[in-house]
Amino acid sequence: MQARGSRELEARNYLEKHRIMELLNYLTSTLLFFRPEKPREYLISILERLRIAKVTGVAFPFFMDHSNIVSMFEMMDTSHKGTISFVQYREGLKTLGLLDEDEVLQDDGHVITLEKFRSEVNKRTEKIWSAF
Repeated sequence: MQARGSRELEARNYLEKHRIMELLNYLTSTLLFFRPEKPREYLISILERLRIAKVTGVAFPFFMDHSNIVSMFEMMDTSHKGTISFVQYREGLKTLGLLDEDEVLQDDGHVITLEKFRSEVNKRTEKIWSAF
C-alpha cells in the first residue's frame, strides 16, 4: 500500500512540476472556444507552433488574440459599462482554463476593465506555455 501512495505522489509531483494539468485545461478550453472543424489537427498545430517558437526563439504565439479576449469580455459585460465584476473575472479565467481549482484570487474591490482582463489572460497563458 505504501508503494502505491508513493507512486501517486510521484505522479502528482511530476504533473505539477511540468504544469501538465494546466496545459491540458488550457488546450481543452481553447478547443471549446474556437471549435475547429478538425480538433486533432488544430491541437497538433498549436503544439507545433509552440515548439517552433521555443526552438527558434520567436515571440510567444498567443492563441487568444485581442479580438477573442474582447469578445469574451463583451459577453460578460452585459450592461456595456466597460467593466465586469470580480466574480465574472474569476469565472472568465476558469472558463479559459487559466485558473487552478485551488487558486484563490484576491478581490481588491475594484471592477475589472478590458485591459486588466486582457493583461491577465495573456500573462497566465504565457506562464502555462513557458513550461512547455
